Amino acid sequence: MSGGMESMSSRPYSENGGEQHTRREWCGHFQMPLHYPRYTQADYETMPEWKLDCLLREYGLPTIGDVDHKRKFAMGSFLWPQ
Repeated sequence: MSGGMESMSSRPYSENGGEQHTRREWCGHFQMPLHYPRYTQADYETMPEWKLDCLLREYGLPTIGDVDHKRKFAMGSFLWPQ
């Protein structure tokens, strides 16, 4: 037993006896953005599809469906009821 604390992200481990990876590599590289989107409903309704795709990807959300589906999904995810 070592006397120091070891970060879980740097501790190697093996899944099913395979190649060793650090936990950070295994979990991927998604990092939650620092700021919550501050768009209004009107912004989402006129936002181009490429911008919706970027926004959804930034928050690790799916970018499937047509532009109307993406708009509704983004509004449901990011707009708070008044």
